[in-house]
Amino acid sequence: MRDLRTRTTRLAALAAAGALATAACSTASGDESSGPTVNINAFSVMEAANEPVFADFVGTGAGDGVQFETSYGASGDQSRAVAAGADADVVHYSLETDVTRLVDEGLVAEDWKENATGGIATSSVVVFVVREGNPEGIETWDDLVEPGVEVITPNPGSSGSARWNILAAWGHAVGNGGSEDDAREFVSALLENTIALPGSAREATTAFTDGSGDVLISYENEAILAKQSGAEIDYVLPPDTLLIENPAAVTEDASEAAEAFLAFMTSPEAQADYAQSGFRPVVDGVEIGDVEGANDPADPFPTPEQLWTIDGDFGGWGDAADRFFGDGEDGNPLGVITELQQETGTVGEE
Repeated sequence: MRDLRTRTTRLAALAAAGALATAACSTASGDESSGPTVNINAFSVMEAANEPVFADFVGTGAGDGVQFETSYGASGDQSRAVAAGADADVVHYSLETDVTRLVDEGLVAEDWKENATGGIATSSVVVFVVREGNPEGIETWDDLVEPGVEVITPNPGSSGSARWNILAAWGHAVGNGGSEDDAREFVSALLENTIALPGSAREATTAFTDGSGDVLISYENEAILAKQSGAEIDYVLPPDTLLIENPAAVTEDASEAAEAFLAFMTSPEAQADYAQSGFRPVVDGVEIGDVEGANDPADPFPTPEQLWTIDGDFGGWGDAADRFFGDGEDGNPLGVITELQQETGTVGEE
């Protein structure tokens, strides 16, 4: 058993730099003079992807003069901050549970999912980010548990991306004929090979592109963005993976401008912008075009051989969150993954 806290000391500077993104704010609009301000509170990987969407929205009648204030960070941390009083008009997170936390606090309406996309604004899949040329020959989930392979993935305690990643690994084990005991053994082996669990998906990407590890488990869009930014990496879409669906909602006191922006996020125009940043469209009729940084820019989003889903294979986040990631508070049992993290010493950064 290895002590992850010792192993991640060398990444402390990276984590500190990444943590600044949690409180970072910026303004984007086509008019610096006047107009309503929409506060966006989102998970870390949306920072670059949102900029063209903001610009296109400001060019519409509903968005004329709108200003944007933004805050980005690990999905769970962002949601908890809003629950504690941080400003937010539109929330966009990695996990449904980070929105339902705000429903429970009376900050988001209970019917937030009642729209054409079921509350989902962006979508991706879990992939493996590898060194350029894939020197370790990483192709499947089983390659990640080979002796000596150094893995990086965000921390499930703070990052929604990490929870998708770990459930994708669990899905691989049970979806290919394994029992729950087999899945526990597989995920334990994966955690034993994990040398760092940074606080967010963006921090994990930074750690990997700065030279740590052999493989990063990540969102497909994050891999594409890294390649667009000049990182010397490749990525592998494994034969079986998990569909990632990221929810968005307005808060109860949000303005008409915020509601209009939420609706715009799932328009074909905005989805085309998100596709250029590596996200898979959540609506039909989107003109994607070539996507720079994709393995095949002309066919950027191929269909995996097996695609697990949170609703179809894990009973939805309402069941999966407690079953896999429960923290053991109030007399409740530890979640399976929480327990495995404690057993393997892979607690990670928060």
